[in-house]
Amino acid sequence: MSAADFLIGGAEGKGLYQLGSMGNRHGLVTGATGTGKTVTLQVLAESYARMGVPVFAADIKGDLSGIAVPGTPHPKIDERLAAMPAEGFSFQGCPVVFWDVFGQSGHPLRSTISEMGPLLLSSLLDVNETQSGILYACFRIADEQGLLLLDLKDLRAMLQFMAENAAELRATYGNISAASVGALQRQLLVLEEQGGDIFFGEPAVNLADLMHVDFSGNGVISILDASRLMARSPKIYATFLLWLLAELFEQLPEVGNPDKPVMVFFFDEAHLLFDNAPKALVDKIEQVVRLIRSKGVGIYFVTQSPTDVPDQILGQLGLKIQHALRAYTPKEQKAVRSVAESFRANPAFDTGEAIVSLGTGEALVSTLDEKGRPCMVERVLIRPPYSRIGPLTAQERVAITSRSPLKGRYDAALDRESAFEMLQVRARQSMLQAEEAREAETKAKAEQKEGGWFSGSGRRQGVGEALVKSAVRTIGTQLGREILRGVLGSIFGKKR
Repeated sequence: MSAADFLIGGAEGKGLYQLGSMGNRHGLVTGATGTGKTVTLQVLAESYARMGVPVFAADIKGDLSGIAVPGTPHPKIDERLAAMPAEGFSFQGCPVVFWDVFGQSGHPLRSTISEMGPLLLSSLLDVNETQSGILYACFRIADEQGLLLLDLKDLRAMLQFMAENAAELRATYGNISAASVGALQRQLLVLEEQGGDIFFGEPAVNLADLMHVDFSGNGVISILDASRLMARSPKIYATFLLWLLAELFEQLPEVGNPDKPVMVFFFDEAHLLFDNAPKALVDKIEQVVRLIRSKGVGIYFVTQSPTDVPDQILGQLGLKIQHALRAYTPKEQKAVRSVAESFRANPAFDTGEAIVSLGTGEALVSTLDEKGRPCMVERVLIRPPYSRIGPLTAQERVAITSRSPLKGRYDAALDRESAFEMLQVRARQSMLQAEEAREAETKAKAEQKEGGWFSGSGRRQGVGEALVKSAVRTIGTQLGREILRGVLGSIFGKKR
């Protein structure tokens, strides 16, 4: 057993271990509410952190924050440890950085509209195919023109510009109907009410700030306090995690099969990633899950049932930890049979019967061997965490956040010049030039009347009109300035 391997749990004095070299082969933690999924997530996260792997995890209910401080002795913990090899077990906390989209329980966490890209934004806004096409055109025009879409007001300004110049844009970008633009604008209002006006902006989170190792060599655990975000907008939560996954995929170098992961990423409430997601997005997620393994990133989905995860993604998950499922209805019983069949059978027990009889903190676990082959499923008690089970107090959270190495880096929002301001400048310039053109035309007519001469028979094109047409022609010819976008639509290869 290498130093990168860690104990998941055990029974009858025998331990079940996760190989560090298989950490980037992904994993799945499932089970009904109250069966111990959060504690299992905590055990996995702190185990990876202790081997020097940075971890990102979302805290949905607020009870994962205790991972920052040592646990305390308890008779039930002693009883659990007696069932497995417990050499070297000691209570200790992990280095933690707290994040919060709303900036209340941790550092503000933001992304920009430009970085998010049209594919993820279309899913976030839940738009139809026609409206999604307009979003793609919007990003294309903005990218080609060097118009930064940083926040919601930038996106609104860009959509308004497209609506006002739809006739000139139609030849290059297709029909831009006022009705579709109006529908998008209304969806942006909904998104703003859900917290989008806070989430979209700068300074955007830097990946390097999620991949720290402390001075002792422990991986830092970045915890997103998602309790308020889940209540206001589960869509923003899911979309942000997908964006972050895309950023890791696009920016990290290839490392092959390392002895331990470069980073581990936990998707709690994973069903939100796939609920009502268009097939195109699910296909892209599958592609990222399949390929990001070579970047050394391990992805762990946490949800109630394996059926919450599409089959094409489920088949790529190496570590499987199944807590108890309920099977009261025919549909639930069918789901249990399906889950049981996904494990490599163990002749010592019936997998299907075990799934419905597991106690709290007990699980069926299937790991991968050193050659990446699924091992026989085992019924084990999950190891107790080294850290506290349950949340921090408000005072403890404040104390930890005040010592954060990122203190002050993200606290103040920035609002630099971007599409909104640049389009306003263009509009003012157009108005001034149009006014100058009208004054010049009035003067010319007066001179014609006085001199009795006539300068031409066609309609004169005003300077303002010429400016709009010139801008549209420029948009159509500046393809060399187009920003490249990655597999999930985020900006590819951007410099931080």
